[in-house]
Amino acid sequence: MNENRIVKELLKLANKAFKKGEIPVSALLVQNGKIIAKTYNKREKNHDITAHAEILAIKKSAKKLKRWNLSDCDLYVTLKPCSMCMEVIKQSRIQNVYYLLDKLNYKHDFMKTNLCKFAYEQDIESYQQLLSNFFQNMR
Repeated sequence: MNENRIVKELLKLANKAFKKGEIPVSALLVQNGKIIAKTYNKREKNHDITAHAEILAIKKSAKKLKRWNLSDCDLYVTLKPCSMCMEVIKQSRIQNVYYLLDKLNYKHDFMKTNLCKFAYEQDIESYQQLLSNFFQNMR
């Protein structure tokens, strides 16, 4: 799977979430180089506190693959998963999780996460600005 394609798809989904008034976090679940599930946060739409992008991607993948054990899959996320999502990730046995940003105020150290080495600096800065805009509008 081309990492630039993954980053572009994550950012496209995060923008879609932003436009729908959702927290702009997106996730892709990949198995053997193929995207199995792609989604973004849907807490507002679903009226569900657990409708984080990571959890939704895991649920979609489990349904599609007809199994809960996703140990042969990788998860790609725009923002480092929260503790709730990390527990679901552990329970689903996903071994590799890659994310663009580890926190909102992430500054120009693009090698902090595995996925960042594949992203263009402008992509990361654009996503960081999207997150900042979302949370500024929440005030």
